[in-house]
Amino acid sequence: MITIFLLGFTASASLAASLFFLRFWRDTHDMLFLAFTAFFLIEAVTRILLPFFARPGEGSPWVYIARLVGLLLILAAILRKNYQRS
Repeated sequence: MITIFLLGFTASASLAASLFFLRFWRDTHDMLFLAFTAFFLIEAVTRILLPFFARPGEGSPWVYIARLVGLLLILAAILRKNYQRS
């Protein structure tokens, strides 16, 4: 029971972080903020869906794949920002 509570807490914190970065993206239109928004939304969705798996735990490959996609989005945004022609 405490596990579900903690997953809900981290999901709500991830949603709050995504809204925080979405506000910065809306002001600056910097793709890095949009990548962080997407990462925290993916993180929140995985935390929300985790209790519905047959064997909930961090060892599910789908959780790792979702997090990998989010981190690759951040990496792509960093590379785009660093190698963008001025």
